Amino acid sequence: MSPRHRKGSADPAERFETAPLDGALLEVRDLCTHFSTGRGVARAVDGVSFSLERGRTLGVVGESGSGKTVLARSIMGLLPKHNVTRTGSIQFEGREIIDASNDELRSLWGSQMAMVFQDPMTSLNPVMKIGRQITEVLLQHLDISKRYAAELALALLRSVGIPEPEQRLKEYPHQMSGGMRQRVMIAVAIACGPKLLFADEPTTALDVTVQAQILDLLQEQQRERFMAMILVTHDLGVVAGRADEIAVMYAGRVVEKAPTRVLFGQMRHPYTEALVRSIPKLSDPSHTRLQAIGGRPPDIVHPPSGCRFSPRCPYVQARCTEEEPPLVESDAPGHAFRCWIPVGTPESRAALEANQQAGVASSLAVAPGGSALPVPAAQQRAAAGAEPTRNSGGA
Repeated sequence: MSPRHRKGSADPAERFETAPLDGALLEVRDLCTHFSTGRGVARAVDGVSFSLERGRTLGVVGESGSGKTVLARSIMGLLPKHNVTRTGSIQFEGREIIDASNDELRSLWGSQMAMVFQDPMTSLNPVMKIGRQITEVLLQHLDISKRYAAELALALLRSVGIPEPEQRLKEYPHQMSGGMRQRVMIAVAIACGPKLLFADEPTTALDVTVQAQILDLLQEQQRERFMAMILVTHDLGVVAGRADEIAVMYAGRVVEKAPTRVLFGQMRHPYTEALVRSIPKLSDPSHTRLQAIGGRPPDIVHPPSGCRFSPRCPYVQARCTEEEPPLVESDAPGHAFRCWIPVGTPESRAALEANQQAGVASSLAVAPGGSALPVPAAQQRAAAGAEPTRNSGGA
């Protein structure tokens, strides 16, 4: 929507309307989000930094519990009011918003930044018709009549590919399929033309064909509206052809960040390698066992010393368990990683072979060149306890 349709000068969001178009839309620097619990401080997001320009997509990837969703909610300010500490810097269009008031945040939600939540059934109001849920957003942020809001709601449902939109406006969420509800969530999110869109696991619980449709729809709407988008997912296959840049998170930290092609062509962190190898491949024979990542994500209240991935890493050495690696730049522009023994180097090959000879159990007994190495008996017994399931989130 054009800024001239938005509400008048009393709106706190007005200060964002005249922001310059050059430079990064979003700048996040050393963002930390910690939760106070009975067991101690949970470091859900621990020193994350990145920037995002208009019209570009950042994919945030990692296992459940890696901090992806908390990162997105921290940027938007959608956090509990108590027992939460958020530090660092979040600049939206050059203006600091980490300490923004509730009124300023409410003016940003919907009109400047929006989120497509993971589960539309719990995000949509079950006792409110679809049409009212869309027009409510429009009337909140735009200075328009109810009649015009209803016309816009109808146009939005058409734009997200919902058949018989006139009838759908009169229905409740439970009367629609999961894919249709997710399309409604997208329509609500883009209703006021936000500049930044968060998509938090937008294809969870949807079948494979609907997943592809939803991801294509998000990409189409982003291009048409020149939005920046942060796509949160556990599956690298989802962001492979849809993100300009990928940030891999583990235990609250970014362990590798690079342009998409660079990440897949020159991955350097063992966790990124493990995620890639866990993606199902169409070339695999039927009933092929997936290469799951052994072990569990670390306790973010009491993380392990040194590298947080070291207990699950096939290349782990003494230094990895003693010193935490910094985020260092590689030779490729925009590529950074945290690892003492980067994947694809002679050092990683030697470390892997040494661990194999010593019988050290690890999460992935595969050499950097792709050839399988003997899996220690201890690892085989550990892996046998949890049968991996096929991931249907691939694009």
